[in-house]
Amino acid sequence: MNKSELIDAVASAADLTKADAGRAIDATVAAITDTLSNGDSLSLIGFGTFSISHRAARAGRNPRTGETIQIKAAKLPKFKAGKALKDAVN
Repeated sequence: MNKSELIDAVASAADLTKADAGRAIDATVAAITDTLSNGDSLSLIGFGTFSISHRAARAGRNPRTGETIQIKAAKLPKFKAGKALKDAVN
């Protein structure tokens, strides 16, 4: 499912216009992004939890030359599915 298919599904399920559903999805994604960029986590009971994971700096190897390179530390978004979502999928 892509974004336009998601908009169609939300519009029909919530009895909204496609434009309203699109704005709602964009606002939801923006709110999740803002929360994570501030370093906070977001929990949707029954669906899952969005959080930030920290990856330490480490040494790597350039596969083309074999040269050792330094890979910088990074913050990564992480999602952990909730019980209701896991049960619905299985």
